[in-house]
Amino acid sequence: MRRLLVLFDLDDTLVDRRGTLDRWAAEFTARHGLGDEERAYVLGMVAERAYPSTFDAIRIRYRLPTSADELWRAYCADIAALGSCPSEVLDGLAELRVAGWRVGVATNGAVDIQRSKLRATGISERVDGVFVSEEADARKPQTRHFALAATRCGTKLGDGGWMVGDNPVNDVGGGRSAGLSTIWISNDRSWPLGNPEPDHTAPHARAAIDLLLLHSADHTRTTT
Repeated sequence: MRRLLVLFDLDDTLVDRRGTLDRWAAEFTARHGLGDEERAYVLGMVAERAYPSTFDAIRIRYRLPTSADELWRAYCADIAALGSCPSEVLDGLAELRVAGWRVGVATNGAVDIQRSKLRATGISERVDGVFVSEEADARKPQTRHFALAATRCGTKLGDGGWMVGDNPVNDVGGGRSAGLSTIWISNDRSWPLGNPEPDHTAPHARAAIDLLLLHSADHTRTTT
């Protein structure tokens, strides 16, 4: 039987990036003797996406004696240590594979930090493949990103599948353009008007996994 593909976004889908960044910014400013008023600036610098060059700008602004490379490595280690994936989500990823799914992660960002998070949270051990945009300069919502992620999972977009994520443009819009069905992780938000709606909405990743497990059970019944 052909295995169904599902790709998951990483940040604010499988892991709580916003909460982790808040904790990191508080620790970073305290560690370097910066006032509380600087926390918002530091957080703003990494909020959208962080790269080694981000820490060169931070180093210059605060005249830190630590090199940008050292600050970047510390950031990767700190974010990996502070982040977590709920146990019920980790269990759900394993359940999907047992149910016959090919499970992958499709994420934008720098390889160092994203791979660190995947290892530290245990996600990397529970998926078939991972693609990080920096690896081939292919960012969501580009179809090439999803194609490369599917390849990492041992399949291809033409076989169909699902994309699960919290970003209406990158995950839902990009997934739809790539020919995938979509589940939007709402995180207690309302769907933004003017965007094509997802096939399903779920409050969090575990609920999305449960929807997929139901879908695979229905798929099995209709094809046997």
